[in-house]
Amino acid sequence: MPSDSSRNLMEPVTSQANDEIDLGELLDVLADNKKLILVITFITCLIGAAISFLSRPIYKADSLLQIKENSQSMVQQLDSLSNFFETKTPVQTEIELIKSRMILGKTIRNLHLDIVAMPKFFPLIGNAVARWLQRFNGSDVLSSPPFGLSHYAWGGEAIQVDTLEVPESWKNEEIILQAINESQFKLIYQDEVFLEGEVGKLAVKQPEGYLQPVKIFVTYLQSRPDTMFTLTRRSKGEAIRRLKEALSITEIGKGTGILELAIESDDRKEAVRIVNEIANTYLQQNVEQKSAESQKTLEFLEKQLPALKEQLETATSALNDYRIRKGSINLDLETQNILTGTVELNTQVTLLQQKRDELRQKFTESHPNVIAIDKQISRLQAQINAFDKKIGGLPETQQIILRLSRDVEVNAELYTTLLNHAQTIRVAKAGTVGNVRIIDYAMLPDLPIKPRKVLIMGVALMAGLMMGIIITFIRKSLSYGIKDPGIIEKSLGIPVYATVQYSKYQKLIEKKLKSEPISGNHPPLLLALENKEDLAMESLRSLRTTLHFAFLEAHNNIVMITGPSPGIGKTFVSANLAVTMADAGKKVLLIDGDLRRGNIHKHMRLSRENGLSELISRSIDLNDAIKSIPLAAIDFIPTGKVPPNPSELLLHERFGQLLETVSNQYDLVIIDSPPILAATDAAIIGRLASVTLMAVRAGTHPLRELEQSVKKLVQAGVNLKGVIFNGIPETLSRHRYGQYVYQYDYRSKKR
Repeated sequence: MPSDSSRNLMEPVTSQANDEIDLGELLDVLADNKKLILVITFITCLIGAAISFLSRPIYKADSLLQIKENSQSMVQQLDSLSNFFETKTPVQTEIELIKSRMILGKTIRNLHLDIVAMPKFFPLIGNAVARWLQRFNGSDVLSSPPFGLSHYAWGGEAIQVDTLEVPESWKNEEIILQAINESQFKLIYQDEVFLEGEVGKLAVKQPEGYLQPVKIFVTYLQSRPDTMFTLTRRSKGEAIRRLKEALSITEIGKGTGILELAIESDDRKEAVRIVNEIANTYLQQNVEQKSAESQKTLEFLEKQLPALKEQLETATSALNDYRIRKGSINLDLETQNILTGTVELNTQVTLLQQKRDELRQKFTESHPNVIAIDKQISRLQAQINAFDKKIGGLPETQQIILRLSRDVEVNAELYTTLLNHAQTIRVAKAGTVGNVRIIDYAMLPDLPIKPRKVLIMGVALMAGLMMGIIITFIRKSLSYGIKDPGIIEKSLGIPVYATVQYSKYQKLIEKKLKSEPISGNHPPLLLALENKEDLAMESLRSLRTTLHFAFLEAHNNIVMITGPSPGIGKTFVSANLAVTMADAGKKVLLIDGDLRRGNIHKHMRLSRENGLSELISRSIDLNDAIKSIPLAAIDFIPTGKVPPNPSELLLHERFGQLLETVSNQYDLVIIDSPPILAATDAAIIGRLASVTLMAVRAGTHPLRELEQSVKKLVQAGVNLKGVIFNGIPETLSRHRYGQYVYQYDYRSKKR
């Protein structure tokens, strides 16, 4: 067990690691998982490339409209009686008007947008392949179907359907049109052929069970025989909804009154047609709305003119008849003035009454404009009454002549005024101009706006890197294996004798062992012999120094190396530690004590026969069991044949006698034993060794597993001296664990 002073040396390192975020360690984790990050990034980039290739190119067609401020119309400028001016129309109102069913519905009717006809492509990749084939073959050339898939479109197919009427329940559902030849086709609904027709002729058929017939008129068809097209007759609401979703209207700048109408579609020609049709429809509606008021006024005047003409003729006849009966009568100056004033007032009253009748078609009696006209009529009527009193004082003959003359002049004035007014309105109506002007019509776009391949690839690259990093840290957080040797010392109270770095060269040695047959003609394959400067070997040389102090109070020179579970590198540690000890001038015997799965003999390029199991059973003597390895300067005893009862064989007293014998003949005896949690063999061997080291692999064992391993060894009476922390990634070892080993070595020498 370590002393208190030595434990204090370790505590600052552990607490610092636990309390602070180690940026270097995070970078090391990323470096260790760089292959995973690169694989994920590569996969996301492939997905991004697939999306860029398979996505249909989307084109944008746009048009510019100018919404001018509403000013007084020509009718209002010419109409001296008009006191009403139109107010400015907000741009947002015009935007909503363009999106209305009135405008979009008319556009759909004009362009047959409620009929959707398109070739049927192979799922997922068919459209992309068709575009690729068209690029090489030409847009007007039909591409040959690969693998005999003639039912699908592969480029060059085209169809135009001007009429498609179906029962109400068939709307918004897909109907298949299959070409029979260049001029004939058949319609398929729910896998049943229900109609056959010819291009350029209206085909009609009454489906059974439906009241409405199916009518279709195919204007143009270009395809191979058997090629399928999908037809859909959308309902009015669905067609308007889709067009409204595709249409975008924005004001360019603030308060400019310039609107941009844009449509995004995979058919650039159709996008141009739709945008221009919407602009023209809106412009026509705007002009019609401006001339609607003039039309109403003109209709009202045309109804009044015949009645006024009749009244004028009647009044003129009455005046002429009276003059004939009474003879010519001249009016004096005063009577003439009364006549002029009366005519003028009656004319104004009549015009105001006509204006009031016109307003009443729009407003109620309580509207301020109607009330204002009523007040004007009342004031004028009071003046007329005053003139009537003056007329009452005149002689009877003059009164009659005055009244008849007044009727003639009033009716003549009214008729002339209204006739001029009607003609003025006709001229104004013909020259009506709306407050909307089309600045730019949509043009055929050259390049698609989507997909943005560079952006998609950039996003895919960044997403792949982010996903790789996130998955790396998720794996790290979900990993229950201990990666910090300080946790072992703190939790188990057992010192870590060495931290052995992961060796890439050892990986190459293991591959070579699998590929080459076992033969005594080949030299041993050990890292200690192949690459002595490897970082792992430097760690084992540090362990060699530590073992010197561990044997100060030992009763023999036997070292057992075990571990919690298989595959943690205890065989690697045992074999290379033996060579390292031999390099220091020690006479070393290496024993493969794993009678179940021992494989040190493979590294020594020997067979397992004539080994430990035969030696315990006395089938051979000690000299026959010991194999000399000159290149490694060690002796080696393999496992021998795998016995049926390894534990019982190791419990035999002859095994203890064997160890006592070899202990006297060698400076150091190293035994590689089975994992303690897998078999009890390690507990049996450990009782006969003075020093037991437990090898663990970084990031492999949860703390619970190590606790169970230590518990089994302690209960068996094994002297567990320390732990060898094996398999540390090179980046981590350089950053953190190198400092840890240095501190422990200093402590060990001091102790």
